[in-house]
Amino acid sequence: MEERAFSPQTMGLLRGYQRAEITEHHIYARLARRQKSAENREVLERIAADELRHAQYWREHTGHEARPDWIRVAFYCLLARVLGFTFAVKLMERGEDRAQHEYSAVMREIPGAQTIASEESAHEEALIALLDEERLRYTGSIVLGLNDALVELTGALAGLTLALQNTRLIAMTGAVTGIAAALSMATSEYLSTRTEKTEREPLKAAVYTGMTYLATVVLLILPYLILRRYAICLVATLLVAVGIIALFNYYIAVAQDVPFRRRFLEMSALSLIVAGVSFAIGLLLRTLFGVEV
Repeated sequence: MEERAFSPQTMGLLRGYQRAEITEHHIYARLARRQKSAENREVLERIAADELRHAQYWREHTGHEARPDWIRVAFYCLLARVLGFTFAVKLMERGEDRAQHEYSAVMREIPGAQTIASEESAHEEALIALLDEERLRYTGSIVLGLNDALVELTGALAGLTLALQNTRLIAMTGAVTGIAAALSMATSEYLSTRTEKTEREPLKAAVYTGMTYLATVVLLILPYLILRRYAICLVATLLVAVGIIALFNYYIAVAQDVPFRRRFLEMSALSLIVAGVSFAIGLLLRTLFGVEV
């Protein structure tokens, strides 16, 4: 290829594209090797090959051999192990969406950039078609366990805080209530899934619901085990609840391409309203029964 002179700004963009492509090639290649599904593995290997070809295309223009960003490779591979293959890939594709918009800056000088931008868009469509992760098939069960735990336990802890005013006693009562509710929710989800006769396995659905509920219970009562002042514990618990809602809804928003803000506001408002009502009920019952702990 005939060498061309580019401005320092354009050359900087091209080298950035080149490094991003070679980095994503290594990410997709590593993720492909971990796939048990032959179909998933084949598509990921094809995308990895495309990313390598794109990197080589940019190298012809830069005359520079780019080194992969190994920290980014390790980050996305770790993310795939912890939060799932779907979340890691969709999050990475969001970054590619931003890169596609930037390609317009060099399209006038390098017409081939338009082809690469089109192929990057095709990657996302292929990924959406191939992704079939177990944890996402059981999202409904996870949402059920999470939402019920947040609404029920934040309400219960708010009421217990005013009624008992003893952090250890509140934590113990909340734990007993939460564990019983988790077992009840898991049983209900098992029976419900068995009745529906869907692709989901009843036992797995029950485990996802119960474990999600229990994990949420532990996080919500943790402030009462660490802190001493019951009012501060309640505030900390409500902040933990909002944090859990934010993280979970961000995960779902990325993995399933659904809006984040509306779902986050709905769940947060519901949990906080129930907590406020329960707090008022706890105050009322404490006054009516004259309980002093």
